[in-house]
Amino acid sequence: MTDKHDRPETTVTAAGRMSGAHFGAVNTPVYRASTILFPDLASMKPGGQPYSYGRRGTPTSKSLEDAIRELEGGAEVVLVPSGLNACTTAILSMVASGDHLLVTDSVYGPTRLFCDTTLKRLGVETSYFAPDAEIGPLLRPNTRAVFRESPGSLTFEIQDIPAIAKAAHVHGASVLMDNTWATPLLFDAHGHGVDLSIQAGTKYLGGHADVNIGYVSANQSHAARLRETHGNMGLAASGDDCFLALRGLRTLAVRLKRHQETALALTQWLRGRPEVVRILYPALPGDPGHALWKRDFKGACGLFGFELVPVPEAAVAAFVEGMHHFGIGYSWGGFESLILPSHIQRTAAPFRAKGPLIRIHAGLEDPGDLIADLDRGFARLKDAT
Repeated sequence: MTDKHDRPETTVTAAGRMSGAHFGAVNTPVYRASTILFPDLASMKPGGQPYSYGRRGTPTSKSLEDAIRELEGGAEVVLVPSGLNACTTAILSMVASGDHLLVTDSVYGPTRLFCDTTLKRLGVETSYFAPDAEIGPLLRPNTRAVFRESPGSLTFEIQDIPAIAKAAHVHGASVLMDNTWATPLLFDAHGHGVDLSIQAGTKYLGGHADVNIGYVSANQSHAARLRETHGNMGLAASGDDCFLALRGLRTLAVRLKRHQETALALTQWLRGRPEVVRILYPALPGDPGHALWKRDFKGACGLFGFELVPVPEAAVAAFVEGMHHFGIGYSWGGFESLILPSHIQRTAAPFRAKGPLIRIHAGLEDPGDLIADLDRGFARLKDAT
């Protein structure tokens, strides 16, 4: 159990643990359940017993929901099978045919694809806008929601969420935010005016690259609509995935601290490399979004990007493919370091870069070993240029 005065590091350690339950086990066990039996017909009525059907929740999912609810300031929480599903569920709970949705141009690629295909087929129009644009002039009479991601996916622009929320709320539009980069430990989404906060628990919540899960948390005025949409779509996260996410949550604070320390070490070293034009990491002094990040965020994670000087594609491949400690793969947020070329898709305003963009997730390895790996990579890049 936690106290309202507990700091986040204590909350992630203690929240969602059912004191005295499960025969004294510290961790809530994995409940794999579809059918749940009732002792009598009266128990089948609403409120008759805590659990009615596996899709509607088990002690494992409840433990995770309770823990997240505390991290999200008491907001309503629903669990879903993936981070993308968290994005789509949040959007679908807020818009209907004939509505208009505003989306930041730096949004996660699969979210953009959902808006441009499925959402379009359902009769919802999506407009994209530059991450630093004023949204007031872009709001239409039928704009129902504004979808933000801060920092932006791949390009890491920090957005003024409180200002955006104020403008949207005056208009009567809801504010949705993908807060996966910072997690609720490093950015209080609801406290900054966000109505629906979205998290790809696949990343830092799980933390070990072995689970797919997501969640959406909603403030009081949006909770009923979110819960209705979630239930009507039959969404649920498995007991095994909830258990892994809950286990990962216990070390989230210490992992994030290490990820940030390593990312800062790498970005500061990269700043001195002649092959690097600029670093994309708001926690780094001099970044265009550093002042907003410092004002609103409590820390940073291990995900950042950088722009190389113009080099051939073969040189980029030589740089990336020979790494020893950096794996080549999608996703991030696990204990392992990753590296990947970034391909930016923009429609509202181009992202200007003369050279290739590289995205790195700084894992939990020793920073010196990671720097040595990058140093060897730059040698390969030079030889292939």
